Amino acid sequence: MNKKNKKMTWLVALKNRFFKEKDTRGNLLQHLRDAQREGVINLDALMMIEGVFQVSEMRVRDIMVPRSHLVVVQEDLSVEEMLAIVANSGHSRLPVVDESLDEVVGILLAKDLTRYHDKKSRAAFELKDILRPAVFVPESKRLNVLLKDFRESRNHMAMVIDEYSGVAGLVTIEDVLEEIVGEIDDEHDAADVTNIQRSGFQRYSVRGLTPLYEFNQYFDSKLSHEKFETIAGLVTHKLGHFPERGEEVTIDSFHFKIISANSRRINNMQVSLVSDDEAGVELVENDEAGVDSGVETNTSVMSDNE
Repeated sequence: MNKKNKKMTWLVALKNRFFKEKDTRGNLLQHLRDAQREGVINLDALMMIEGVFQVSEMRVRDIMVPRSHLVVVQEDLSVEEMLAIVANSGHSRLPVVDESLDEVVGILLAKDLTRYHDKKSRAAFELKDILRPAVFVPESKRLNVLLKDFRESRNHMAMVIDEYSGVAGLVTIEDVLEEIVGEIDDEHDAADVTNIQRSGFQRYSVRGLTPLYEFNQYFDSKLSHEKFETIAGLVTHKLGHFPERGEEVTIDSFHFKIISANSRRINNMQVSLVSDDEAGVELVENDEAGVDSGVETNTSVMSDNE
């Protein structure tokens, strides 16, 4: 059977399955993975399809840049000071705040500052002339809804607010698209990649490709495995299968929750520090189930690390 006939046969089979029985999302994804293995679709297409499904389940809090990592511009700065912040950050859009991060007055686009290139133009500078209105979204908003809003409003950035109306972080259209197509690197990303970010009290956002030595250095821990060099590899080994979004596991004094993953890799995880008692309960449960953690443990984990 040639490749064209093979594709048609598979598509007919998939169509018949839809009409004969109510399919679940999991079953559909499994059919698509089978199709990729048979060469009907390529791996890149499969990963993007999985990303589309994933975005419909994820919420803004899962991908936002946390408050502690925001780069902002104070409203009362001079144009020279603003230009310096923009140049150092490498960002094209920056929130403008009054006296605190919770008082966002608008969004500044770097390109709008380019007109103030000499003393005469800078003397006439008025921030209100170029300030764009800020958009605010709740942490709980689903990413597929946010993406639709971005497209309809033609905004590229939104401030994220928590349940108390305080600023929790920010999210961009690029952040959402990366969950579908994968990392979109620019000339600044190579130098600015942050593998571990604090996102709350004893809670961190960790990239799957974070090397174990970097994870151990950050948390003063001793997780290790002879076959794996990344935290994603260790978590996958602990679970005993390639994890899907939402799966959770505890290793030593760390509780891992898969935030973003596809058929090839774990992209992001939420890591929470747990007490020795909680870790002990997990260890007993794993021992009873016959699970070997395969890690070297260390109970002296820092409770809070900037």
